[in-house]
Amino acid sequence: MDIFVRLVAGASFLAETAEAEGGGFGLNFNILETNLINLGIAIAIVVYFGRSFLTKILGERRAAIEAAIQEAETRKKAAAASLAEQQQKLAQAQTEAAAIQSSAHAAADKMKAEILDKGEQDVRRMRESAAQDLDSEQERVINELRQRIAALALQKAEGDLPGRLDNGVQQRLVDRSIALLGEG
Repeated sequence: MDIFVRLVAGASFLAETAEAEGGGFGLNFNILETNLINLGIAIAIVVYFGRSFLTKILGERRAAIEAAIQEAETRKKAAAASLAEQQQKLAQAQTEAAAIQSSAHAAADKMKAEILDKGEQDVRRMRESAAQDLDSEQERVINELRQRIAALALQKAEGDLPGRLDNGVQQRLVDRSIALLGEG
């Protein structure tokens, strides 16, 4: 305020000096005419009352900014926690996937071994069956050959017998057979 009074006093002095010199161009620093006092009072009122209002608005703005920053930091922490949780879940899922994959490989290897064992058993069973079939076929062929040989021998014997067998030979065979029956 003191500055305004000095400015007004200096302006009045300049105005009086300009009028005394003879008028020309000059500034009118008459306080009543120019209403500087009213303007100074208005500025002082605005500064005096406006300071608390402006301080209040700036304080509210500062509080809103601080709240926004804290909220952003809270969201950042929540996002970081969520990210860590999701990374942990991803690591757990990868571990489970690896366990499932190794389990599947083990199961596949086990099934492969079982299939190979079963295949070997089937081959052995087929070989045994084939060997049994071969043996039974061989026995059947041998029996059939024996029967044919016996039939052929009987046929040849029957064919040769009438020429070799005369009445004397027949009589001796009958006597021998009776003697054998009598001994028994």
